[in-house]
Amino acid sequence: MTKTVRKIITIDEELCTGCSECIPNCPEQAIQLVETPNGKKARLVKDFYCDGLGACLGVCPVDAISIEEREAEPYDDNATIERIKKVAPEMLDIHIKHMQEHAQGTPEQHIHANPHSFGGCPGAQTLQWAKIEATTTESVRLQSELQQWPIQLHLVSPFAPYFQNADLAFIADCTAFAYANFHQDFLKGKAVAICCPKLDDVQTYILKIAQIIKTANPKSIQVVHMEVPCCFGLTALVKEAAKQAGSNIPIEEVIIGVKGDKKTV
Repeated sequence: MTKTVRKIITIDEELCTGCSECIPNCPEQAIQLVETPNGKKARLVKDFYCDGLGACLGVCPVDAISIEEREAEPYDDNATIERIKKVAPEMLDIHIKHMQEHAQGTPEQHIHANPHSFGGCPGAQTLQWAKIEATTTESVRLQSELQQWPIQLHLVSPFAPYFQNADLAFIADCTAFAYANFHQDFLKGKAVAICCPKLDDVQTYILKIAQIIKTANPKSIQVVHMEVPCCFGLTALVKEAAKQAGSNIPIEEVIIGVKGDKKTV
């Protein structure tokens, strides 16, 4: 395969702790953990699995991942899809959404690369659109449906009474700003904890969510997050927390588009 100079991620093995947080945040599943004399380390599986857009940037707690420009094999989307089907079929929809976000103006040799790409996490891309006016001119003042405080996952107590036997909702921060009917659809009648799966301490949150689930005996669990790739990590960490808590409660996933629409899972 002919090589070309392009952007691609690089992983500093001296900094890497082998925590694996980058793996669920890579829509292409281009990263794997390998055993080395210095313990487990994250490495690229193959250059052609990495699209170089950096969806995994920002999730590494020790900043071991960065983007460099070097000679590498061109990104191969067909090979990537085949790999995803084998190693993580649940990530295929995430990969497709990621591909659609960057499909316009794609060079033939790199199906994902947008010539106006910002070169970082797709969730940090600057976007703007015209406001769609509501069909009704009548203004209605709605009542808040929030029934607890605090709401930040970092601050809540796993033993808080409002979690006990409740319908739990673990919610990504940005969804409340994107989705207009947020209070009625996602807060009403629920005990909530909000967080950012990209910027916050994922390992700490897995432990806390596991503790909440284990002690609260919830009626149901819902995860609400944005459509950007790095936000899908919230579902993964809640599932891992439920597993650690020994819970078999089904986890409902709701995806909110950046324009405020509710996506189907």
